[in-house]
Amino acid sequence: MSSVYSVEQLNNYILNMFRNDYLLPDVSVRGEISNCKYHSSGHIYFTLKDSASALSCVMFSSYKRNLDFTLENGMEVELRGSVENYVRDGKYQLYVKAAKKGDVGDLAKKFEELKKRLKEEGLFDESVKRPIPKDAKRIGIVTAPTGAAVRDIISVSKRRNPYIDLVLYPAIVQGAEAAGSIVKGIDALERYGVDVIIVGRGGGSMEDLWGFNEEIVAQAIFNCSVPVISAVGHETDYTIADFVADLRAATPSAAAELAVPMIAPVLDAIAGYSDSLQAVMERKIRMARMKASSYQVRIQAASPQRKVDAKRMECAHFEERFTNAMNAILKDRKNKMALYIERMKRVNVLDRLQSGYSYVSDAEGKRITSAADCEPDRDIRLLFKDGAVYAKTTSVELGKEIL
Repeated sequence: MSSVYSVEQLNNYILNMFRNDYLLPDVSVRGEISNCKYHSSGHIYFTLKDSASALSCVMFSSYKRNLDFTLENGMEVELRGSVENYVRDGKYQLYVKAAKKGDVGDLAKKFEELKKRLKEEGLFDESVKRPIPKDAKRIGIVTAPTGAAVRDIISVSKRRNPYIDLVLYPAIVQGAEAAGSIVKGIDALERYGVDVIIVGRGGGSMEDLWGFNEEIVAQAIFNCSVPVISAVGHETDYTIADFVADLRAATPSAAAELAVPMIAPVLDAIAGYSDSLQAVMERKIRMARMKASSYQVRIQAASPQRKVDAKRMECAHFEERFTNAMNAILKDRKNKMALYIERMKRVNVLDRLQSGYSYVSDAEGKRITSAADCEPDRDIRLLFKDGAVYAKTTSVELGKEIL
C-alpha cells in the first residue's frame, strides 16, 4: 500500500524537483508583459505570455533595484530567473532576478496603431463628446451578468438613488465573441431608450480586456446617440473604449458614481419646497380667515337680524323706561291718593256722625252749613249715625256764639 502525504509535503516535494532540475533553477525566457502590478511592498507581479501560453512571474524588491526601466503591459522582455513551486498555493511561477527590455509586443503594437488611426479620424475629439445627463432616470449597463463589476454598479447606484431604473444587457466581455456582444448590447440599450450607458468590466490582462480595444466597439460607442461611460478594468487600465467614450471612469463603481444622480439633495430640496409651500399656504389661509372674520363682522353689522335685535333691545329699554315711569307715576298717585284719603277722612261726614255730629240738609238734600241759610218754618233733615230726623225751623238766631 502506498504512503499518504499531506498537501504541504507534496508541494515541498514538487519544489525540490524544480530545484534539482537541470533547467529550472536558472532559466531565461522571452515574452510579452501583461497584467503588471507594482505592489506597495515593492514587489512586482505580472504575467509573461506569448501567442500560445502564459506564465506567472514575480520580481522581489531586492532584484527590482537592478532594473533601469519600468515594466509595462505590452512590453516585450527577456527575463532570467528560477521556476519554483509556491508551496502555500501549490502554484509554480518564475522568480525573476533580471530583466532586459525587448521590442513592443504584438498586442501593444496593435493597440497603438488603432489608437493613432481612430484619433486621426476624430473619434477621440472632445468636441463630439456628449455631456452626461444630471437627471438620468434609466441607466443601461453592458457587462457580464455575474462578477464584481455588475455588483459594484448596482450597489453604488442603489445607494445613490434607490429609485433609479437599471437595465442590464448580459454581455460577453472576454474572448473572441466579446466585441460583437458588446456592440449588440450598446445597440439594444440605445433602442430601449436609456438615458446613459455604462460599458465595462472588472480588471484583467490586456488579453482579457481586448474586446474593448476592437474597432467595432469604438465605432458603436462613437455612433451611439446615448452618452456612454467607459468603465473597463482598474484605474491604470486604458482601452480604446475609454478614449472614444463620452466619459471615462476609473472603475465600474466610479462609473455608477458619475452616471447616477444623488437623490438625497433632490429629496432635501423637495422637503424645503414643501416646507416653504406649507408656510405660504398657512399664511394665505391665516389672511383669508382674517378677511373672512372681517367680512363676517361687517355682514353681522349690516344684518337685518342684527338691526331687529338692536330695535328689540331699544324697545326693551324704552319699555323698561316706560314701566319705570308708569310705576313712578302710580307710586306718586298712590301717595297722593293716600294723602287725599287721610284728608277726606278728616272731613268725612260719616266719620263726623260717628263722633256725635249730624248732617243738616234741606228737604231736597242740599247741605245747610250756615244758620243764615235757614229761614223760619223751613223743612230740614238732620242725619245722625243711626238715622235721620225731619224737622221744621221755628226761628233763626244769627250772630250769637253757639260753640
